[in-house]
Amino acid sequence: MDALHAFLIAVIQGATELFPISSLGHAVVVPALFGWNLDQRSESFLPFLVLLHTGTALALLIYFWRDWLAIGTGVVGLAPPHEVREARRVFVLVVVATVPAVVLGFVFNHFFKSLFSTPLIAAGFLVVNGFMLLVGEGLRGRGERPLSDLKVVDALVIGCWQCGALLPGISRSGATIVGGLLRGIDHASAAHFSFLIALPIIVGATVLEVPHLLRADLAPGVLGLAFGAAAVAGVVAYLSTWFLMRYFRDNERWALNPFAYYCVALGLVTILYLVVIA
Repeated sequence: MDALHAFLIAVIQGATELFPISSLGHAVVVPALFGWNLDQRSESFLPFLVLLHTGTALALLIYFWRDWLAIGTGVVGLAPPHEVREARRVFVLVVVATVPAVVLGFVFNHFFKSLFSTPLIAAGFLVVNGFMLLVGEGLRGRGERPLSDLKVVDALVIGCWQCGALLPGISRSGATIVGGLLRGIDHASAAHFSFLIALPIIVGATVLEVPHLLRADLAPGVLGLAFGAAAVAGVVAYLSTWFLMRYFRDNERWALNPFAYYCVALGLVTILYLVVIA
């Protein structure tokens, strides 16, 4: 992988991790669609993608630092009593929403990894992701429950939806936002909670995969290139978060539809190219 491809993948990852259009799906599909000479089956490719997520995790931590500071100080009891109760409630919700994907990912780790080197599969799931967004937008609960009204059962349902992102082409943020909408939560609150629970998932994946990258037989300079790409992904992810929090707040009625149409179009174009032209 040369520097240009690493930079482009970092930009794509930083943007698409938080946009509901699947970062890993794009990381698999885009190189195949544009004919980039990348070995997606190499032992370092998936860990490289996960390292890019480190930049995304830092961006989320910086953007939501007030939330995490409140949760941290509340959980250890260093805040007023009412803030301690709220912080511990939110902490429990984050843990509950995280558990399903962690368990499923651990049990079926090798199976899910095998899918990330197959562009045709990723393209197909991009189409599925698009329809998931459309159906979620159409069937969402008509209430406008705020984040403060989130219950444990809501977090568990959202966490189960998050498991879909173990498949390349299914967006983690898209699945969790849809899960929130179907529980009657408004777009902005669903996105807020989605971005909060992204942090432990991304950090967990990084802890598991970075040692594989460090142990891989890498060409000189590749590791430095990967860390540079992670920094680029982090900057793009921060800007994406800033944009999306405002976008979901201002477009309550149809916010997911443009992303849905994009995923369906990209998936179908990629399938056509891979099956008919390539």
